[in-house]
Amino acid sequence: MPRHRPAYPPEFREQIVELHRAGRSVAELAREFEPTYQTIQAWIKKAAPSPLASAAEADREELKRLRKENRRLQQERDILAKAAAWFARETDSVPSRPSSS
Repeated sequence: MPRHRPAYPPEFREQIVELHRAGRSVAELAREFEPTYQTIQAWIKKAAPSPLASAAEADREELKRLRKENRRLQQERDILAKAAAWFARETDSVPSRPSSS
């Protein structure tokens, strides 16, 4: 009958994941502690993302949204500039600018 090792305590798993987030490699952790490389990788994958990772993801999403909005606004500006030039050519006049004095 195969021998099964009891499950590792949740605190131990969390400590291993935190060590990995602090910069330790999975291979290094597997050599130093008992769990296998694959087990540690599974814990890391299953663990909730770190607050820094979620903040970075939020920043990426905001940057993506802002770039999209910027492209749309540039297109609108270009369309308005072309329309103004067309109307100026059609009426053979250039609109007068209000005096700033």
